[in-house]
Amino acid sequence: MDSKGVTEQPTSFERPETGVDPAESRGALVRTSTPSTTHSTPPHTPGGGTALPAQARTGDTPSTPGTTAPSGPSKEPPVIAGNGPEHSQPSVAAEPDTHRPRPVPEAIPPQPGTEQSQTSAERRTGQGGVQPGRPTPMRRDGDRLRFVGAATRRIARGIDLDEIVMGLCRATVPTFSDAILVYLRDPLPVGDERPTGPVVLRLRRTDRIPEDRDSENGFLPAQQQPEPTELSELSALTAELCEVRPGGALAEVLRGVRPVFADAPAARAALPELLGDDGELIIPDGQRAILAPLRGRRRVIGAAVFLRRPDRLAFEPDDLLVAAQLATHSALGIDKAVLYGREAYIADELQRTMLPETLPRPTGVRLASRYLPAAETARVGGDWYDAIPLPGSRVALVVGDVMGHSMTSAAIMGQLRTTAQTLAGLDLPPQEVLHHLDEQAQRLGTDRMATCLYAVYDPVSHRITIANAGHPPPVLLHLGGRAEVLRVPAGAPIGVGGVDFEAVELDAPAGATLLLYTDGLVESRLRDVWTGIEQLREKLAATAQLTGPDHPPPLEALCDEVLDMLGPGDRDDDIALLAARFDGIAPSDVAYWFLEPEDAAPGRARRLARRALARWGLEELTDSVELLVSEVVTNAVRYATRPVTLRLLRTDVLRCEVGDDVPQLPRLRQARATDEGGRGLYLVNRLARRWGATRLSTGKVVWFELNRS
Repeated sequence: MDSKGVTEQPTSFERPETGVDPAESRGALVRTSTPSTTHSTPPHTPGGGTALPAQARTGDTPSTPGTTAPSGPSKEPPVIAGNGPEHSQPSVAAEPDTHRPRPVPEAIPPQPGTEQSQTSAERRTGQGGVQPGRPTPMRRDGDRLRFVGAATRRIARGIDLDEIVMGLCRATVPTFSDAILVYLRDPLPVGDERPTGPVVLRLRRTDRIPEDRDSENGFLPAQQQPEPTELSELSALTAELCEVRPGGALAEVLRGVRPVFADAPAARAALPELLGDDGELIIPDGQRAILAPLRGRRRVIGAAVFLRRPDRLAFEPDDLLVAAQLATHSALGIDKAVLYGREAYIADELQRTMLPETLPRPTGVRLASRYLPAAETARVGGDWYDAIPLPGSRVALVVGDVMGHSMTSAAIMGQLRTTAQTLAGLDLPPQEVLHHLDEQAQRLGTDRMATCLYAVYDPVSHRITIANAGHPPPVLLHLGGRAEVLRVPAGAPIGVGGVDFEAVELDAPAGATLLLYTDGLVESRLRDVWTGIEQLREKLAATAQLTGPDHPPPLEALCDEVLDMLGPGDRDDDIALLAARFDGIAPSDVAYWFLEPEDAAPGRARRLARRALARWGLEELTDSVELLVSEVVTNAVRYATRPVTLRLLRTDVLRCEVGDDVPQLPRLRQARATDEGGRGLYLVNRLARRWGATRLSTGKVVWFELNRS
């Protein structure tokens, strides 16, 4: 029979499996099926005739291998496969099917693997076939469109830089290529920034088909052809860094933006510059490598190299369009990821600088704190806390909450926190501090409102003074395990204006723990604020029972236990937490005197200090203390009009405080050789461990500290 009259049918064709994402690395393509040698008789119709497969339209080839059907009037009888000596195909058993068979698309060429299966593309590239089970290139425009759509969706799912680059690699290997190399600029430019210095590309990621592949998921069995060595050592054979020379071949290709085949003249000169001296070893012959520049919104930010093995079909011209789409979507995603990373960095830095980097270690009190943002996407907020050392070994404890959790709230919070620190340095009463904060909030805007709680703890008197501006009340955990919600007048929030604030003074016994917090800890959509406060009180009492009545719970562990009370739906707002453990200073470790502002005051101060040191067993410090006390008291009585105070505190260090009614602070200066005075503070600065001067509402305090050992 004349072979020209035979309609040749492919045994199978490559198409994506139903329900499988073409961009997934596993199960992306159906393996080429092995021709079957089973022959069967076509089923008969009820009328006695032979059932022929239905055709999609006139002129389509039958979808059942091994049979032919006339497409229109024809005098030639149907040819049964197997009768031809050379062009025959083994028939496949036809199964009865009530559904309409899928037509064979015209664009699908005969499957490689037989003597007559070479297409024009294969003859052009010199490849005669593909191993069974190996993914084959996409041969239809529909396949490419589906692949590009799935791949871009996968790339778009990434948020940060690594997710986007990984999405590009996983979407292309093995569906589109056997291996990929992704180079990005180092450092990556952000937004409209103009990079300085030469353009440097760094190898960000490589990906390839693994050597051992699971045959049940569409991968090659391990016993079949192993992966070529040149593709399994991409990172070892390629350069990690590449400097793009101005006017060089690589710069010209990147400037052109369009992907090019590796055998193009421009790419042949650019790839060695990109991959390094040994990089040419991984580039297969023919059109089996594509160099695709990655261009963001304003500039080229990198390049991607797609590779196929020598035993795979080469890329086609339409694959350049696929590479261009992948490169464009990846570059735009990388641009957005870099911008998102910069915004997240700015938010983190803003929040970090707004809150205390470290808490102070004042005498007689231990501190611990926690801060939790409302969500990972809202890393800044209006909640803040602070601990400010005050004169006389006192400490101010502050916690506040500006409405909202945005950049604006954080900026207002920073201004209010700075104002509170300035007011604390003036040693104003707590109610006066809140009054000035209220005025500052009104100057910032009419809708700038916040709640705040300001407390001052005195370790000598074991008392605490608290003023509140619409904030949740603090909770005091006593040494025996009893938790108490302090009765503090609520007051109006800061920013309302025209409201007086009231302060209360309460006992702060040694061993007790004061917990200051924002409403995000006790209020949520699932509970009101007072229910949350009661749960917090019960949580503190239960935690204290674990350590017994004589030992308070560790401060850091207590903060963690408090945060553990939050449920899955309880994170509606920022949370600021400040815990203060009151140790206090025992009365036996305090010596306090009043000195009249007269010439004999320095001598009397030396005698009183000597006796106190002898009582405490610190005679080795007598000479230094007498000298420094004499100098400081002399400066105080020179200008004071009221009695001067002298106080010695014995803690881990020896602290001396001298107070007078003169507001001017002394300054350290270098005395000239002819000056009779001006060397007192110079001696204090040389001999003391630390020293300072603080202005009070009634004058000032000059203090210094000496190590006890």
